[in-house]
Amino acid sequence: MELTHIRLLVDNYKECFLFYRNVLDFNVVWGDEDSNYADFEFAGVKLALFERKQMADAIGAEYHLLRKRSDKAALIFKVDDVEKKYRELQKKVDFITEPTVQEDWGIKVAHFRDPAGNLLEIYESLGSVGD
Repeated sequence: MELTHIRLLVDNYKECFLFYRNVLDFNVVWGDEDSNYADFEFAGVKLALFERKQMADAIGAEYHLLRKRSDKAALIFKVDDVEKKYRELQKKVDFITEPTVQEDWGIKVAHFRDPAGNLLEIYESLGSVGD
């Protein structure tokens, strides 16, 4: 088996598409803001967005809006300088944590969410624990 990409299932497709394209500047390789499916590529990784209702229909599951916020996954992005990236993104996103040093992990991190509520983390290695 080969993992080809990560797909986020979202209830607010267009808003998420615009977020990943316009706010995070990911390169769109397939789809648009109205297609309900899109592939983005960055640094050799492919991230897909798909409307949750269509995924539910495809597998014969009952669709309902997610009501309870419970993180099941997070997208983790390594950056050279967390403080700098935090300042850049702070104009575009609402961070849920400020840059914080996690000494046990050997990193500095900050967290925010995409419009669907998916948790995103930016981190910088402090060099004491493996990258």
